[in-house]
Amino acid sequence: MTNRKQRLELTWIGKDETPRLEPRILLEDRDKSYLAEVKSSNHGIFDNILIQGDNLLALKAMEQEYAGKIKCVFIDPPYNTGSAFEHYDDGIEHSLWLSLMRDRLELLKRLLAEDGSLWITIDDNEAHYLKVLCDEVFGRVNFIGNVIWEKSDSPRMDAVFLSNRHDHILVFAKNIERTTWHRLDEDTPAHYDKIDNDGRQYYLKPLRAMGGQGDSRATRPTLYFALTAPDGTEVFPKRQDGTDGAWRWNPQRVEKERERIDWVRGRNGWTPYYRIYADNSKGRPVETIWRHEDVGSNRTSKAEVKALFPDLVPFGTPKPERLLKRIIEISTNPGDLVLDSFAGSGTTGAVAHKMGRRWIMVELGDHAATHIAPRLRKVIKGEDKGGISEAVEWQGGGGFRYYRLAQSLLEKDTWGNWIISKDYDPTKVSQAVCKLMGFVYRPDETRYWLQGRSSETDFIYVTTQSLTHEQLAAISQEVGGEQTLLVCCKAFHANADAFPNLTIKKIPQTVLRRCEWGKDDYSLNVSDFPTDPYEPDDEDDPEQTNKKPERKRDGNDRSQNDLFGQGGGE
Repeated sequence: MTNRKQRLELTWIGKDETPRLEPRILLEDRDKSYLAEVKSSNHGIFDNILIQGDNLLALKAMEQEYAGKIKCVFIDPPYNTGSAFEHYDDGIEHSLWLSLMRDRLELLKRLLAEDGSLWITIDDNEAHYLKVLCDEVFGRVNFIGNVIWEKSDSPRMDAVFLSNRHDHILVFAKNIERTTWHRLDEDTPAHYDKIDNDGRQYYLKPLRAMGGQGDSRATRPTLYFALTAPDGTEVFPKRQDGTDGAWRWNPQRVEKERERIDWVRGRNGWTPYYRIYADNSKGRPVETIWRHEDVGSNRTSKAEVKALFPDLVPFGTPKPERLLKRIIEISTNPGDLVLDSFAGSGTTGAVAHKMGRRWIMVELGDHAATHIAPRLRKVIKGEDKGGISEAVEWQGGGGFRYYRLAQSLLEKDTWGNWIISKDYDPTKVSQAVCKLMGFVYRPDETRYWLQGRSSETDFIYVTTQSLTHEQLAAISQEVGGEQTLLVCCKAFHANADAFPNLTIKKIPQTVLRRCEWGKDDYSLNVSDFPTDPYEPDDEDDPEQTNKKPERKRDGNDRSQNDLFGQGGGE
């Protein structure tokens, strides 16, 4: 008999297996970074970041610096719509997808600010499992809603059952009690055709009750009474058939809101109306159905990317700029930080940049360099005139820095022993060990031994050299009695307990068990992946059909899919 307390949860094969991630350092590729020539732009945000590398490792690399600082996370992960294994029904592939999502969601939650929100696009294949998974990670109470995005502007006539025209956008808060959103701006509807003396728009509605069981004197006797018209005559509520009716308001409310009542004289005498004002100060609440004419469709997004790069192979599933504009408009303010860890074609960063938000994007694939970086350079130079550019009056400006994940700190030598990687110079070693040990890398200009800190009095010194007793004694004296220092070195020749203010550790031994080393890819590399022989033309949307063409299983119909690698994205 088990003592394990039962609870409501989603279970799958391998759920209890979680990766032990190495917190890598980020290395800037200055040739791919780009800053506007004129830094006096009104849109001069220059500390944006594009990271090429495995997105799980990249999220871990960001955790120390950005935990609790991201206002909005938007991700468009792989939809897991292809069968990666011959026997899908055994649950293996589905379980792997859930584990891959869980690992990333847990890190994204730590990166989100307390008032931040998460937005995930997904289709019917995994949407409902993903909702339950997010309930576990974020807490069911923090579920904000499920937006239905009309991704297609026309049906697929070859669909066998349902022509799929929508995707889901699951929305969660980090802490729903702290989350605040903006309502949607909109023009006042045309039927608000009157203006009062204060300039407020309104329209008129009859004060007489109309329709239903409450519009007659018999059903609402207390609402049958006389009102005094402008010429002093008494007016009673009358139905269209001439019988006695009822007013919408009782006598007390009529007296309280007399200024809202307008009298209109017609052929049959005076008729009272009441004013309904447009509430322009609050805007329109965000609804759960987003139509393609408002936020764009798949066809819109493909055209946007094709206009920017007509000679490049188009990205498979971009999202329209107007869709990202609405999400960012709702959930952030200018200067807030937006993160997309499945960057795809870079739409999130492009839109955030044009809207004056800071952004971080992560992408494993080569199109980080071939598509995303060139796209953002066009945005910065003001050459991107499409998408939302006109709506936000974008003229250019700002910049971004291009980073790659560093190689693993440790590698095995010829005899299978773990050693510090040959790619690491002393500065990189210091940065990496600081991050591994939970210290912020911040070298002091005058004290060589102060390379990082975890508090105002707790510091770290990392060196690839061996230290003698005399060297450690000199360091201990400089540190003094009010401060402490963690010393990480190749070796030391001294009694480790001889210096009360020093803690001395050998590297790599002291970090060996902290994480798994030498693993650069946490995506699911699936070889022997069956391709889909059905290839729709450019006018069709391959995501909008339930048609399942027969898959070829011969040796000539093979390709490779990289789930959570180059797949997904927007």
